[in-house]
Amino acid sequence: MITASQMRAARALAGIDQKTLAELSGVSLPTIQRMEASDGVVRGVVDTLVKVIEGLNKAGVELIGENQTSDAGGRGVRLRQAPPESKAG
Repeated sequence: MITASQMRAARALAGIDQKTLAELSGVSLPTIQRMEASDGVVRGVVDTLVKVIEGLNKAGVELIGENQTSDAGGRGVRLRQAPPESKAG
């Protein structure tokens, strides 16, 4: 599961805008905008979510698993920049 704020943070880490993420993911810009508009967990068709995560990977951000439950009761993913050799050229 990924939240909209984590998705925005992943884009910021990669240094890309919504349009670029849409292009890397092969999904529409309105879909990316809708996914990032909420304050909670990103909702969408599984195939679309997978495409977005793959797009973030192409941009050099790895989603490396879920964090433990937070004090607020939420769960999320940890982000890190991918090693240079795995970034898309």
